[in-house]
Order: sequence, then structure tokens, then C-alpha cells
Amino acid sequence: MSLSPKLKQGFLREAKISAGVTRFLINLWPPFIGAGIRVEHIAGDWRSAQVRMTLRFYNRNIFGTHFGGSLFAMTDPFFALLIMHQLGTDYVVWDRASHIDYKLPAKGTVRARFEMDEAAVEAARQHTANDQKYEPVFKVDIVDQQGQVVATVSKTLYIRRKPRAPRVPAG
Repeated sequence: MSLSPKLKQGFLREAKISAGVTRFLINLWPPFIGAGIRVEHIAGDWRSAQVRMTLRFYNRNIFGTHFGGSLFAMTDPFFALLIMHQLGTDYVVWDRASHIDYKLPAKGTVRARFEMDEAAVEAARQHTANDQKYEPVFKVDIVDQQGQVVATVSKTLYIRRKPRAPRVPAG
């Protein structure tokens, strides 16, 4: 049985699941298992996360490098997850758009580190204070073992206060 995205988002946020338990559950998610993607860390304050993928026979392309779809998939939920937990349950957060720019063939183990600082969270609060939608763009580099950027992913999020949430004055 599959849960709807809305139900999953509510479950992970409103059940007050810790970052460590969330990491454990995401590592059991079949698309990540199938691609060989592992969440190494989610900070307890939800300000950062790190993901890795090791090149295996089942996730390489015909050129012997990482399959591009798997590189893209390893960045999928993290910016939304980090800001969602920092904003709280009064907000709707989801991925609206994504773009990947492949720079080098990816071999070996690759990693992506996601950061969500307080300035980004505060900007979301300010832009949505009057029930406006906010669509910030966040970028993450996927790097190889030598620290070379193999791809850069841009994620556009959709953020809006829920209608029932009490209004917070801007500023």
C-alpha cells in the first residue's frame, strides 16, 4: 500500500519523528535502495543532510558511470524536508521544479550535502506572511571522491502558509 505524498508529508512532520528515525526510514525507501543511495546524516536541528551513492553494477549506465537519473534522485526530497521541519506544521512545502546540470562523468562514490540556514527559513516566513506563495531556488553540488563537482542540481520549492494558520506580521 502506498501513502499519498500529502499523507507522507503530514506523517513525517506531525508525528514529530526525529531526524535519525527519518534518516533510517528514508534509507528503507525502495527507490533509494534500488539506486544504491544512502542518507548518511540528517542534523538534529534539520539544518543539513548528507547523501551518498556508490557506483555498483546495478546503478551504472552503459558508459560505466553513474546513471544520471540516480544522481538526480539522490537530491530529491532534502531541501523540502529540511525547510519543512524548520517552518513547522503551519506551512505547505513541496518540490515544484528541478534542474540538473551534469558537469563530469560520475564514478566511484558521490555525495551531496544540503544546507538550510536560518536566513532561508526567515525569508520563507517573510514572503508567506500575507498568504502569498514563495518559490525559492536552492542549489546543491554532487561531488566525487576527489571533491570535483560532477553535477549541480537546482530545486525550486513551493512554500505557502496553510489557510488555518494564525497570521504572523511581516518583519
